[in-house]
Amino acid sequence: MAQRSVVTVGASMLVASLALAACGSRSGDTGSSGAGTSDKEAVIGVIAPLTGDLSPLGLGIQHSVELAVKEANEKKLIPGWTLKVEAVDDEAKPDVGKNAASKLAGNDKVVGVVGDLNSSVSLQTQPVFAQANIVQISPANTNPLLTKGENGSRNFKTYFRTCTTDAVQGPFAAQYLLGQGIKSVATVNDKKAYGAGLVAAFEAEFKKGGGTITTSQTINADDTSKDYTAVVTAIKPTNPQAVYYGGEYPQAGPLSQQMKTAGLKMPLMGGDGIFDGKYIELAGADSAGDLATSVGAPTDSTDAGKAFLANYEKAGFKDPAGAYGGYSYDAANAIIEGLKTALASATDAKSARQAVIDAVGKVSFDGVTGKVAFDEFGDSTSKILTVYKVEGGKWVASKTDEFK
Repeated sequence: MAQRSVVTVGASMLVASLALAACGSRSGDTGSSGAGTSDKEAVIGVIAPLTGDLSPLGLGIQHSVELAVKEANEKKLIPGWTLKVEAVDDEAKPDVGKNAASKLAGNDKVVGVVGDLNSSVSLQTQPVFAQANIVQISPANTNPLLTKGENGSRNFKTYFRTCTTDAVQGPFAAQYLLGQGIKSVATVNDKKAYGAGLVAAFEAEFKKGGGTITTSQTINADDTSKDYTAVVTAIKPTNPQAVYYGGEYPQAGPLSQQMKTAGLKMPLMGGDGIFDGKYIELAGADSAGDLATSVGAPTDSTDAGKAFLANYEKAGFKDPAGAYGGYSYDAANAIIEGLKTALASATDAKSARQAVIDAVGKVSFDGVTGKVAFDEFGDSTSKILTVYKVEGGKWVASKTDEFK
């Protein structure tokens, strides 16, 4: 994975009125124009992995928010206010994420935050933003417990997400495999909140549909050797028809490659955490036929999605929007929609935070990823998902449907 020079936790505020040419820089500056210098300022924070293995996804999140803010300023959607972006790096680590959240919460101009990427990180950032009364919208968290606690009640009224959850994604994958005639599956997860939760939801639905889990294995996501020989050896004698993986592409790619080398010529399927071009690079040529689910319909399948991708490219960002670009853009616009009401009569950003939370809970608009609206728990009301298959060295949409 290419080395990237990016924003750190101590990054300076990203001014949305910088020149458009700065958009493509790795410093995180966001281009915008048309904002008056006498306007009051409000900040939308971004918290995501901007360095490390998952930085391609994190940078796509950052730039998609920058694009939404740039457009809002150019259109003067919030009269009398200039919006800015401040991006901080959580390194995909819960402890770093908590500190990054505290930095954003300490900025009185922050009125909302887009992030995190990882469910395990959001478990640490949620309480920080809740205490500061700052709305948080994740474009990528899929662990159901982030919205619905173990007792079935909402955990934090400040937290929302534009993506669907593993309670939908795991069963959707199980139904797809069963529909393909696959009745026996081995599962592997990385023991993190996202991966373990995804596999648990998959296994329950797969067994409910008459399928058999031949073995359930785990890996250590922090093992830099990425040697999964022991797991592959445990799976091989159980003779599954497929392997379902809960985790992200830096581990899933090598696992698939090692499976195929060991003679396990069967598809590896995962969730949105492996839906990235880097997975195919890591898994190699034998990844053909591997599968991934991702939330929503393909971004390039709708007019709104095509417009977003075209504007993203036009802005000159050097990093692709990635799997969560559209969801990040919609998350930022959900906050901006809320700000139209919350900042209308506000004298300063901090005093408007509760009004922003209230307004975001009521938003409803057609976004890049479809209808953007939230239920009583803060979850997206959309249940659309897509299964992708590796064909010809790229991900190709195989099936898009609404989970029922």
